Amino acid sequence: MKTKAAALGFDLCGIAPAVTPPGYPSFLEWLHRGHAGEMHYLPNRREAYEHPRHVLPDVKSVIMVALNYRTEEPQPTAPGQGRVARYAWGEADYHDVIKSRLKKLANVLHDAVPGCHTRPIVDTAPLLERDFARLAGLGWFGKNTVLINKWKGSYLFLGALLTDIELPVDQPHLSGHCGTCTRCLEACPTDALVGPYELDARKCISYLTIELKAEIPIELRDGIGDWMFGCDICQEVCPWNRDGARAIHQPEDERKRLSRSGEFEPKDDLNPADCVELLRMAPDEFRKRFKKSPLNRPKRAGLLRNAAIVLGNTGERSHLAALEHATSDEEPLIREAAAWAIERIQSRIANPCSPDREGGDDVKATQP
Repeated sequence: MKTKAAALGFDLCGIAPAVTPPGYPSFLEWLHRGHAGEMHYLPNRREAYEHPRHVLPDVKSVIMVALNYRTEEPQPTAPGQGRVARYAWGEADYHDVIKSRLKKLANVLHDAVPGCHTRPIVDTAPLLERDFARLAGLGWFGKNTVLINKWKGSYLFLGALLTDIELPVDQPHLSGHCGTCTRCLEACPTDALVGPYELDARKCISYLTIELKAEIPIELRDGIGDWMFGCDICQEVCPWNRDGARAIHQPEDERKRLSRSGEFEPKDDLNPADCVELLRMAPDEFRKRFKKSPLNRPKRAGLLRNAAIVLGNTGERSHLAALEHATSDEEPLIREAAAWAIERIQSRIANPCSPDREGGDDVKATQP
């Protein structure tokens, strides 16, 4: 299975037993604290996360795979530009890429054991993928709550193939390798990492710019900085993603540490993105441009809301016309964010020496 997984382009593959994930009690506590925000699909299916049998009856094994999406380095942004999380730079949706490969991997099992049952999973089913990735030996949980692999870092997509075949399992990766490092906690501009290994999604820039469908709270907008879609800060500062630290553990040259999947090669207009162009994008043009892109998840209303907030944080006088145009948009979410951004820019113009940030001088930088 691992040989076939590698041939299909997966960077990591391991096998875990179909058991109640060790992190299930912590997951329930996390939900109880309200840290899931408005991601209601999580508490609504809380019981289903208790065991993978709720996803595939009679499941015996969970084959976990990881796909590296690290490509080139992020380009610096200028006023009017917004940063996009690395995973969304390419044209393809990772769900489609991974599921297609998992189906091919499932065919290997069906050929070997006719009549067996399998189910490929990429995010959408009630399965604690990170827990099973750790049980399959793919890595450990960083203090930023992301799965980290010693050789590949943390820029990884996860996928699972459930089967009712009992397969030999791998040694779980139960120990961590973060030591006393707290760079991710210190770097988060919105203090979403409320403690080691604990994320309050309600403060997370990725949640705010992708999952939240309502207005972004005023007190968190300054911390968003120039992040228009998602956020990579807690991964960018991680030593396991930095070449100097990882060279000790991986003698390969840099090219071998990058993604081998061409689907994730960045498009020129997403690293970084043009917020002004987005604000002038009509609904039909938006659908055509982002139909198959991860940037379609927050829909046009959410993405243009984000673009307006980025301009509010970093924009200049020349960006006011695009924001004025957005105040007449059909979406209330866009109109509100544009009006807020105009007020911010005008305040900077009127008081060039006075910071207009709600958080004052203590607000953390969004660039690591």
